[in-house]
Amino acid sequence: MAIFKDHSVTVKQLLGFIPEALIANLSLTTKIDHYAKVLHGNKLFYLLLYGILENDRLSQRSLEDTFNDSMFKLLFNLDEDEKVRRSSISERLSKVDPDYFRQIYEFIYEQFSAAYTLTERKQYNLIRVDSTIVSETAGKLTEGIALSGSSKKAVKYSLAFDGILPGLAQVFTSPNYGNEDNALPEVVISHVKKEPGHQNIYVLDRGLQSTRTMKAFSESEITFICRAKENRKFEPVESLIVEGQDMDMGESILLKDSIVRLYTGMPVINKRGNKHYIEILVDRPFRLVIVKSKSDEGKEYWLLTNEFDLLAKDIAQAYRRRWDIEVFFRFLKQELNVSHLVSLNNNGLQVMLYMTLITSMLLLIYKKGNGIGYKTAKRRFTMEVRDLAIALIVVQCGGDPGLFFKT
Repeated sequence: MAIFKDHSVTVKQLLGFIPEALIANLSLTTKIDHYAKVLHGNKLFYLLLYGILENDRLSQRSLEDTFNDSMFKLLFNLDEDEKVRRSSISERLSKVDPDYFRQIYEFIYEQFSAAYTLTERKQYNLIRVDSTIVSETAGKLTEGIALSGSSKKAVKYSLAFDGILPGLAQVFTSPNYGNEDNALPEVVISHVKKEPGHQNIYVLDRGLQSTRTMKAFSESEITFICRAKENRKFEPVESLIVEGQDMDMGESILLKDSIVRLYTGMPVINKRGNKHYIEILVDRPFRLVIVKSKSDEGKEYWLLTNEFDLLAKDIAQAYRRRWDIEVFFRFLKQELNVSHLVSLNNNGLQVMLYMTLITSMLLLIYKKGNGIGYKTAKRRFTMEVRDLAIALIVVQCGGDPGLFFKT
């Protein structure tokens, strides 16, 4: 049996976090099983969880084979005689209530966050917010974001990631969300609503450039740090650099730390009734921190924020930690099949995103608790799941798993 003696967190422990009572109750409150003959909500939940773990390239066909596999049925206590076809899975994903999976996702996040995240949030609660685009096999999407220079449509997944767990996720297929200035603020505001009284700092990349959004964040007391385009137009108000200040920040050199005012476009109607924009200065001050990289010669980072109390080096360090969400996106795509769309309608896309994030949380806690890497966590987690199923087979056959799996 795959027993890793140096592990402090096991798959069996983590599977215990899956709320079977909640799953059963949601089946009633969401009426998810109203028209289902075989693929009831709980069965679809376990099918997608197991399928994401077991398949290198998830598809409706591979999910069909997974459901009809005896080991899957034994592991999740399903009837051996039940069978499903690919067409049934496709139809179920297109019609099933995504809220069922969203509520399970949020419950599991709260459980794990209470146990792990709070102890890891150092001095500041940094929430990394970013998006990833998935376009592979997306040519048949009925609704999607048009890609420049391609006839294919794409799906945008936007997340709020606290450095350990994904705390909020949204699927965007409407064309106007191709612009990150539309997508990212929506994610930030949704996350703020989930955490009243928070002290979060939202860290974003160059996707956020709208001065109006930054002003709205400040008015709503939402603290942010984002990367501005180099040479962005601004009006200096006051330098925050004091005489004799050490400009060396370790990995970078501080070039500027100033209070500034930013320009935005104000729409006006001319005499002919046509709308155009004129530049005006917004009445809210912002802080501009410019640092120069030591390792990448000539590379400058322009960081805009409404946080005035932190040191410039802390602002730069907070932005540097934004990279965690890029690593998480790569993990989702390479290890959890996110680059391959199992469903091509918005309903199924939401279901698959929530299920992928539920699976990712199990793996992330397994990874962190055992001090291993992403790929090793996925491999060992899957091995432990497989061996749990084999142990059940041994018991069902009248044997002792302890004798079968000698260590």
